[in-house]
Amino acid sequence: SGRLSFVLGLQGPCAAIDTACSASLVGCHSALRALQHGECEQHLAAGVNAMLLPIVGLAFAVAGMTSPTGRSHTFDSRADGFARGEGCCAAVLAMREESSGFLELSLLGSCVRQDGKSASLTAPNGQAQQALLRAALADGGVEPAALSCYEAHGTGTPLGDPIEVRSLAAAVLAARAPSPPLCVGSLKANCGHAEHIFGTGGGERMATQYGVELLGALPLDGRIREEVDGGRPTVVAAPDSARGEAYLALARRTAGELARRSRDRSGAFPKIIVEDT
Repeated sequence: SGRLSFVLGLQGPCAAIDTACSASLVGCHSALRALQHGECEQHLAAGVNAMLLPIVGLAFAVAGMTSPTGRSHTFDSRADGFARGEGCCAAVLAMREESSGFLELSLLGSCVRQDGKSASLTAPNGQAQQALLRAALADGGVEPAALSCYEAHGTGTPLGDPIEVRSLAAAVLAARAPSPPLCVGSLKANCGHAEHIFGTGGGERMATQYGVELLGALPLDGRIREEVDGGRPTVVAAPDSARGEAYLALARRTAGELARRSRDRSGAFPKIIVEDT
């Protein structure tokens, strides 16, 4: 971060954040607070993940975190871990005065929490996730019924995905009417898990796909995990199915806010609430 500030001549708040998979989204949260406190007029939040050392992937595999099949089957009955990926993603945040002409989302609110005590260091804590969702919505002044789309962490693990969706059901769906459903998806199902960048990456997926008025479907082949489905009023993006068709219809530029979530393997997890502009 210091080198980027040197090259670009930036003199505002500068910090390198390493909360693993949630790092770039925590960076967006820090950027929002810096803007709100008048510490800067614009803020560059960026994340990068490069697989340079084989030992890292080996350690993840030994820990049972990565998929033997090499795919992130988010919300899928085949979920067996995530596939690693590389990438670089950046977002410019500024107090909005007028449109820049680029694809934009308005960042309404955010929150960062920690799992605290859970079954293991990498296991999510459902109660903590529910508290995070409620706090992020409150920070953005958004009611659960106003959400139209939820970009999930969704790594494709048989433990994490059901916990995330049950937390979403308890904190958000319980406060919504059955219709319209909440659209749920995750970029990781389409291109793997690039770890540090995926907080910002999921937000940019929302901005890009709302720019063309359509969200892409997940490669599920209609086999949604029973624990994820559960009869709740959600629509998971599955192609070639009634659910997929409903998702695509609902995801077209709807009037409502979008939620983006990420989590790191040690338990730190942020949430941001944005709306389409």
